Amino acid sequence: MEHNRRCWTLGAVLLVVIMGSSALTRGAWAQSHYENLHTFKVGANGYFPESALVMDQAGNLYGTTADGGGSLNCGNQGCGTVFELTPGANGKWTEELLHSFNSNDGEWPQASLIFDQAGNLYGTTYAGGAHGAGTVFQLTPKSDGTWTESVLYAFCSSIIRAQCADGSSPLDSVTFDQAGNLYGTTAAGGSNSCSGLGCGMVFKLTPNSDGGWHETILHVFQDHPGAKPEGGVIFDALGNLYGTTIGDGQTTFGSVFEITP
Repeated sequence: MEHNRRCWTLGAVLLVVIMGSSALTRGAWAQSHYENLHTFKVGANGYFPESALVMDQAGNLYGTTADGGGSLNCGNQGCGTVFELTPGANGKWTEELLHSFNSNDGEWPQASLIFDQAGNLYGTTYAGGAHGAGTVFQLTPKSDGTWTESVLYAFCSSIIRAQCADGSSPLDSVTFDQAGNLYGTTAAGGSNSCSGLGCGMVFKLTPNSDGGWHETILHVFQDHPGAKPEGGVIFDALGNLYGTTIGDGQTTFGSVFEITP
């Protein structure tokens, strides 16, 4: 009986704690505040943002839209944009168009952006570029407030899309190492099959002394055990890279991988 009473007492205390925690959680959500900072509309300023935002030290927000922009090279929907949202003293946010893609310099950016220490922005486009298979780009701020875009690398050196040994169709952002090299993935390309478009790869871009960038292929995926990486990569303290693949959807259904230098 004494043992049962102790159990009931402990159970009652746990029940009170759980109910109290639940009430606190509901109360916290009840006190949260939602505010719409900007609504995109079909047009030149961009629409269909598909990636996360990045914030600078002044509190401004930066992102990409997969469609929109002033160019008609990608059809009526546009080739995508890079935008900035700036908070005002009245609590309202103002959008500024930093770059409108025109297919030649990239098309359909679907990844978030990253900053370097100098305040330049870096990202990828899923398509477009010199070979139509996507790009890695840089946006550099100018003294007059405008930004200049540079294509660091255009994927698929072959005009035949099924022979993109250097990768094609990057879907996520790039990441820096401490030496200033960029790392990322492409969802297609490489020398292996995956419906003839390649299974994707992990790449490294190294800056050259002449201002250009050189690509090094770190890994080319196969049908097994993983294929088609659509996410980026991250580093651990030892310099190993980690990422995911979605698989081919028929015999493989995704994986988590590590690449060790």
